[in-house]
Amino acid sequence: MADGPSRTTHATAIVVGETGLLITGPSGAGKTMLALRCLQAAGLLGWHHALVADDRVRLDAACGMLLARSPASIAGLAEVRGSGLVLVPACPVAVIHVVVAPGAASGADRVPVENETADFEGLALPVLRILYDAPADPLAVLRLLGQRFFAADA
Repeated sequence: MADGPSRTTHATAIVVGETGLLITGPSGAGKTMLALRCLQAAGLLGWHHALVADDRVRLDAACGMLLARSPASIAGLAEVRGSGLVLVPACPVAVIHVVVAPGAASGADRVPVENETADFEGLALPVLRILYDAPADPLAVLRLLGQRFFAADA
């Protein structure tokens, strides 16, 4: 597969342990708060944790991997809706392993499609769905949903 050109997408990217997460969803869905709660939970576990980019993420396909970077103008910053910008421990680039997408609380989409994937830059990545505003510890829920992506001692 040939490496493609960089593109920017509306999402938030973080790293917890050794796992890169691309958090997707519409504006106001709670991507940033979900990311900050996951980063806090990872820190309490003693895991490596960092923001890659909030709101706009540069994505590149390289060597069969999806790489996420932050535009320079927002590096290390997260927008807490209603409160403003906050400085967050960050890393400049991360390999994305999993796409996190908003789940549905009820209706036909309440139980996600099994083995769901999302295509980014020609790469099919596994999707984990979660209610962004529901779990007290979203990282614990994501770890249960995607056990194969999180090392036991990250």
